[in-house]
Amino acid sequence: MRLYIDSANIEQIRHLNEYYPISGVTTNPSILVKEDRPFLELLKEIRAVIGEEKELFVQLVGDTAEEMVEEANFIMSELTGKLAVKIPVTEEGLKAIKLLSEEKIPVLATTIYTSFQALMAALAGAKYVAPYVNRIDNLTGNGVTVVSEIAQFFESYQLSTEILAASFKNVQQIHNVCLAGAETITASPDLIEKFIAFPATASDVKAFKEEWQKAYGIDLIHS
Repeated sequence: MRLYIDSANIEQIRHLNEYYPISGVTTNPSILVKEDRPFLELLKEIRAVIGEEKELFVQLVGDTAEEMVEEANFIMSELTGKLAVKIPVTEEGLKAIKLLSEEKIPVLATTIYTSFQALMAALAGAKYVAPYVNRIDNLTGNGVTVVSEIAQFFESYQLSTEILAASFKNVQQIHNVCLAGAETITASPDLIEKFIAFPATASDVKAFKEEWQKAYGIDLIHS
């Protein structure tokens, strides 16, 4: 499983990139607007923090396929390093995915609510598909089931497209989609930090330290 940060907050990205096994950063228009900064400046700073080899995802906002293709080429010309563009799975979006796949520009098909949306995007040439797990749940669906169905489609038809699951409210959802076949996930900083947060771990570490100090002194090297 590869892990992406779903945020455009520089300090959160810097912290998580230092401590966690991060593969890149996903952004969307809402996330970028929240930071209240010029978007290109912000994206370039994210790139500087994560380095050239980690993926940075930028969502396109054009209404037509032609506008999306133009935006994608603009992003590719303005930013360096490993990049992918995010495109919603609409008719215009599918057309854009087909056109961009011909240009070898990596695409994450986003705003996916059904396994058939994901299948169409994969057949159009998307490198990734992003099912919105919690949003599916909120619409009386089952996000984990959708991820499982997508994984079955991709395996049955031998498609190389990867599932990059998104939209989570808790760690259990992330745990479940990993078991359901998602190769990658993107999560908010607060959820990522909860991956290793468990009260017993901290209490065990404290107990080990106290026992060691009683027997040997201050620390391992200077005891």
